[in-house]
Amino acid sequence: MSTQRQQKPTLTGQRFKTRKRDEKERFDPTQFQESIVQGLNQTGSDLEAVAKFLDASGAKLDYRRYAETLFDILVAGGMLAPGGTLSDDLTRTEFCLFTAQEDLETMQAYAQVFNKLIRRYKYLEKGFEEEIKKLLLFLKGFTESERNKLAMLTGILLANGNISAHILSSLFNENLVKEGVSAAFAVKLFKSWLNERDIGSVAGSLRKVGMDNRLMELFPANKRSCEHFSKYFSDAGLKELSDFARNQESIGARKELQKEVQELMSQGEPIKDIIVYSKEEMKKNSISEQTMISMLWSCIMSSVEWNKKEELVTEQAIRHLKQYSLLLKAFTSQGLSELTLLLKIQEYCYDNIHFMKTFQKIVVLLYKADVLNEESILKWYNEEHLAKGKGMFLEQMKKFVEWLKSAEEESESEEEAED
Repeated sequence: MSTQRQQKPTLTGQRFKTRKRDEKERFDPTQFQESIVQGLNQTGSDLEAVAKFLDASGAKLDYRRYAETLFDILVAGGMLAPGGTLSDDLTRTEFCLFTAQEDLETMQAYAQVFNKLIRRYKYLEKGFEEEIKKLLLFLKGFTESERNKLAMLTGILLANGNISAHILSSLFNENLVKEGVSAAFAVKLFKSWLNERDIGSVAGSLRKVGMDNRLMELFPANKRSCEHFSKYFSDAGLKELSDFARNQESIGARKELQKEVQELMSQGEPIKDIIVYSKEEMKKNSISEQTMISMLWSCIMSSVEWNKKEELVTEQAIRHLKQYSLLLKAFTSQGLSELTLLLKIQEYCYDNIHFMKTFQKIVVLLYKADVLNEESILKWYNEEHLAKGKGMFLEQMKKFVEWLKSAEEESESEEEAED
């Protein structure tokens, strides 16, 4: 037997080099910037040519990696340092948004450049919105003319749906607000936006991202009132925005009032106290009686857990509404308020299936309690009813309406006999 130690087999093989695409590239926007700047200098102020250049360059340049650099150049002519100043050591172009003519038509043309670019390269959408938010935070670093151009562009982009109204949160920055930069910028922005869309569309966009109730934050805390907001924007020629803010405040006041009334009901406060409080708040917040009666109906009907059985819910509803008939009576001094209440009752009975057969009994109860009069009931029956459950509710009311008409005719006959 051989005494020589047997050598163990070893695994040998080729050593692979790391492929270039697997190596992490160093972030270096210099070459990217030079390529974009060179292209913009060649296309000059021809924005159609700029759009075509950007479209073609996306296939060769890394837009995804250098999106912020790209947008900085298109807006300011070069890469922006923190605070909004241009980086000194890098190439710039004179062909950008900030050096363009300060008018709405030019800004609309620039908006089209951004629109085409983002539609072509969808992945830039999020980065573009982040860029706008950043630019708004840098407003103090820009000249007044640059701010005006950015405000007009932002308004147009909001109108076109290229960016979300959520970008406005940057304007609530304490330093921008304190120095009045935010409010002045907002004037130009909303003028541009409202030039493209109506106030309903603007309000919808604000509401979608919860900005409709935050516009007061454009002003310092000591000026954060509806009066100051309305005057500031009305004086700037934006009465539509002022009216919208007033309406928002009124909605807020109504919500608070509804919450408070529901609380008083749940605590079992006397009806007369609820009436006094509601009338005071109604006057203070300039709330119409029609709005008030709608709100009170909602409060009354949501203050109880309703029985799920149709035959029992009617009895429960009559008992509950008797308790609050004086409250309803206090806010139906006008025929229009009575009609508003009738429509709310119809809508409620239609939307809550267990109440479908209860409508007539509720109306009769409120008639007997002097909350509703025959004139309002007849007007509702003949012409002012809703389409919801129309057939069923008119049929329910038929005999009572006939009785009302005959009672009215008898009354007229008696008056004629006396004459």
